[in-house]
Amino acid sequence: MTEDELDGDESKSDYIRDLLLADAASERFQGRVQTRFPPEPNGFLHIGHAKAVCLDFAIATENQGRCNLRFDDTNPSTEDVSYVDAIIEDLAWLGFTPDAVHHSSDYFDQLYTWAELLISKGLAYVDDQSADHIAEQRGGFGRPGIESPFRDRTKETNLELFGRMCAGEFTAGTRVLRAKIDMQHENMQMRDPVMYRIRDERHHRTGDTWKIYPTYDWAHGQGDAIEGVTHSLCTLEFSDNRALYDWYLAQLPLDTPPPYQTEFARLELTHTVTSKRQLKKLVDDGVVDGWDDPRLPTLRALRRRGYPAKAIREFCGFIGVARTNARHDIELLESFVRTELNLSASRRMAVLNPLKLVITNWPTDSSGEPFSDVRNLVNNPENDAEGSREVPFSGELWIEQDDFKMDPPPKYFRLAPGREVRLRGGYLVTCTDVVCDDEGVPVEVHCEYDPETAGGAAPDGRKVKATIHWVDAANAVDGSVALYERLFKTQLPGSETGDPVDDLNEDSREVLQHCKFEPALKDVAPGQVVQFERLGYFAADTDRDLLFHRTVGLRDEWARLQKQGGGS
Repeated sequence: MTEDELDGDESKSDYIRDLLLADAASERFQGRVQTRFPPEPNGFLHIGHAKAVCLDFAIATENQGRCNLRFDDTNPSTEDVSYVDAIIEDLAWLGFTPDAVHHSSDYFDQLYTWAELLISKGLAYVDDQSADHIAEQRGGFGRPGIESPFRDRTKETNLELFGRMCAGEFTAGTRVLRAKIDMQHENMQMRDPVMYRIRDERHHRTGDTWKIYPTYDWAHGQGDAIEGVTHSLCTLEFSDNRALYDWYLAQLPLDTPPPYQTEFARLELTHTVTSKRQLKKLVDDGVVDGWDDPRLPTLRALRRRGYPAKAIREFCGFIGVARTNARHDIELLESFVRTELNLSASRRMAVLNPLKLVITNWPTDSSGEPFSDVRNLVNNPENDAEGSREVPFSGELWIEQDDFKMDPPPKYFRLAPGREVRLRGGYLVTCTDVVCDDEGVPVEVHCEYDPETAGGAAPDGRKVKATIHWVDAANAVDGSVALYERLFKTQLPGSETGDPVDDLNEDSREVLQHCKFEPALKDVAPGQVVQFERLGYFAADTDRDLLFHRTVGLRDEWARLQKQGGGS
């Protein structure tokens, strides 16, 4: 992977990169830079994770360092190997290959040994209280903590009890191992945090070997140290955990300088939720069709919808690194998607809501059959190397219903009785008659074409104000199109009621079943994105033939917001 692909621009400057420059100058890590991306394998990656991934890998690449993938698999009740595989797959799609893949479970033996070390130093103890009681005794902001009645057990007793916890002699919830720090500390994370809890549950990697499992805080920093991570980059919600991260590492006999944690703002988008809990509820309640439903912000959903990985990387690079959380307009992300697809997507013609157009003066051959014509159309005006294709054309075509009006409103320049328009790459046609059903709805538009206007240009220089697309009726391929709107109606889902479900858009998807495609769309590969001319960018479904998902429209909504002064 190139530095450009990773947005590894050395001219970038932000507080994290400034920290790395200072570390390099002081030789704090002897010139080494190593980062890691540490997801918990209890769900699928989403757009918020993409920012963390891009930053972790960019920092390593810019400094000729390493970036590992480490699964924080310390909670067997919610984790599964299927999530592990999905995360590795999503990382590869996003364009990143970790230097190594690790699991927190790789270090369970070492973490246990270090926990015994803290017990022997009088810095950890076994507490027999329930989780609720412990939480109550921690106090709160402005409320003092209460020390556990088991806090002063002897080292020998704590070591014995901890060993029996590990051996499975106690049931879940009856005992925990806590660090012995300060129950009056202003940082709640430092009030004797839990290090181990009893969980008699099978782990997807270690099986039934362990009956106790480390907490995130006990496993995280120590995993960094074991792997040789230098810079632990976390999102802002972990800022209060930093003091505990440092305290744990300070108690251990490390041979190298300990890593340190730095926080950055997470990525949030308007009209979107990224909470795993909220996303899981949408899936479980059947609001969406699964974790790859194109309306979701998961990476597999964005991939199915047709978002290019490069556009996501460039978007993450553009928004940069900040110290405070902010919500970015989803239109900005879509602008990056649209820009990339404009360069890469082949052009094709599709009619989503078909209306028959009959050219009444279309010629016939010697046997009286309508003459068969082909039009030569460019595949991608942004890339000459893609060449052109032949598209069948005849006297019966499909056009969009919206491209014809019996009684056109002001500033409507498309087809209407007596009006002339250009057929994309074809001819100029003039509407001469309309056939309607019993309710007065047009079902067939009759036109005459000017045979001197092949390619859409009139030799006499006359101008027409509209060009419309079409699909040849005799060679049309039937297919379906899924159109998407925002899954949530408001920019900040749940901001008023506290529940994002209250802001769901019940009309976020419309599936059109009787679309007409030009023949070349039969050859589009699963997942490939093409531009339906005049309509937008559409991705071929990965499982179902001739189903296309609208990725984004052609109009740049971000540019419009900027003009209105509403972009963020």
